[in-house]
Amino acid sequence: MKSLKLSVLLFFLGLIALTSHSVFAQKKSIGIFDGHGDIGKGVKPGSAVYNAQTQEYAMSGSGYNIWADHDEFHFLWKKMKGDFILYTRARFIGKGVDPHRKVGWMVRTNLEGNSSHINAVVHGDGLTSLQFRKTPGAVTEEIKAKLTHADVIQLERKGNTYTMRVAKFGEPFVTEQVADLNIGDDVYVGLFLGSHNKDVIEKGVYSDVRISVPAREGLVQYKEYLGSSIELLEVATGKRQIIYNSPKSLQAPNWTVDGKSLDYNSEGLMYHFDLAKQTPKVINTGEVKNNNNDHVLSFDGKMLGLSSGVKELGGSIVWTVPLTGGTPKQITPKGPSYLHGWSPDGKNLLFTGERNKEFDIYRVPSAGGPEVRLTTAQGLDDGSEYTPDGKYIYFNSNRTGTMQIWRMKADGSEQEAVTTGDFHDWFPHVSPDGKSLVFISFLKEEVSPGDHPFYKHVYLRTLPISGGTPKVIAYIYGGQGTINTPSWSPDSKRVAFISNSADVRNTGTAEASNR
Repeated sequence: MKSLKLSVLLFFLGLIALTSHSVFAQKKSIGIFDGHGDIGKGVKPGSAVYNAQTQEYAMSGSGYNIWADHDEFHFLWKKMKGDFILYTRARFIGKGVDPHRKVGWMVRTNLEGNSSHINAVVHGDGLTSLQFRKTPGAVTEEIKAKLTHADVIQLERKGNTYTMRVAKFGEPFVTEQVADLNIGDDVYVGLFLGSHNKDVIEKGVYSDVRISVPAREGLVQYKEYLGSSIELLEVATGKRQIIYNSPKSLQAPNWTVDGKSLDYNSEGLMYHFDLAKQTPKVINTGEVKNNNNDHVLSFDGKMLGLSSGVKELGGSIVWTVPLTGGTPKQITPKGPSYLHGWSPDGKNLLFTGERNKEFDIYRVPSAGGPEVRLTTAQGLDDGSEYTPDGKYIYFNSNRTGTMQIWRMKADGSEQEAVTTGDFHDWFPHVSPDGKSLVFISFLKEEVSPGDHPFYKHVYLRTLPISGGTPKVIAYIYGGQGTINTPSWSPDSKRVAFISNSADVRNTGTAEASNR
């Protein structure tokens, strides 16, 4: 009889323990996350839902706060080790009850309410801050950002240093940092929502959610590569959609003029990516199989211009081939020659050539013929591209000490700077309607003015052709290969680009990888 009573007692104790830690049982994967649940005791149940069509996460959560010596909130998490970059655009749903309801990213040692942690958070009243608890049960500390009402939130770990980058969408990041915060290597990372009121459930939505694993220290560029995601970006709103994932280095997607496909390079080959079927197919380029990310489609969509390395000729050589495939025709006699632009009438190509130890922009007939030098300034001139009316050429140059976007007439005259040099700006691409530019911007603290490396923090920015202030439309971990070539959709509403991460799996479409 005593043994029976003991067994019953142990059963109920186990049931109580299971119930009190129900958060740990909610391990069904949601999107890219491993599980979700309520942190803290007696918290009103929250929720997390992933919409594969919009690639957004909707969350609800309650809890007294994320503060002092313990926390209560709802957590959508993933177990990770090592370095990472967490990115999202977040917004609350509704007016809310408490001005200190919270959304953001969090990294925790464990799922206990008093766990050591760090979070990048935006409050209901707009307060944006970096909060952290150094040890279990310790008092939470805070560093307030220099802006409020951020809706772009990024939290990055490198060793024991955590960096918060936040922005109002369209503006560059504002940065805060905590060093020497050791909360363990094996951690829970994820999105969170707290109501700051134990009797209230609040709601929020997180879009463009990305978890990237950056390049390891000492990675040798052009010999070692990270995985890639092909993304489509809606220029007016900044909304991003991952359409394809690969552990290989995919680079520089061109959008075909019929709007049905993208063409990109990978491991020396050119690929045609069907947007409807979301499948890639190799383009036949004959024996030219050392293609890099400087490739361009003709305005009529019938021809593909290539840049492909030939060691015996000095490096990259310009070629042309029908988009349907065939035997390429050699255009430039020597290298390095990097193709960037095709004239609207199809008669001329623009390329960056190194001649006499200077990189300048040259024009050459698309059928082959003599080169014409268009720039002569000392420094690197690159990334040249015609406007759709053929009257102007946009390009990038570091002749002033920073890499800036420039413009000149088609004959090379009247060269003038377009951007101010706040960043190192590369590869201006003119929209098919001729109204806008999109280009990639590197941070001055990360790269030199003559370099555009892989695997850095970069912005995609847009600027009206008529002038004005550039606007950030994407915050990316990428760089070389992200948007080297013209990648506007034919209707001038979207651009295609590449983002990078060390843990991208060969899972094809984003929807498939998130089931």
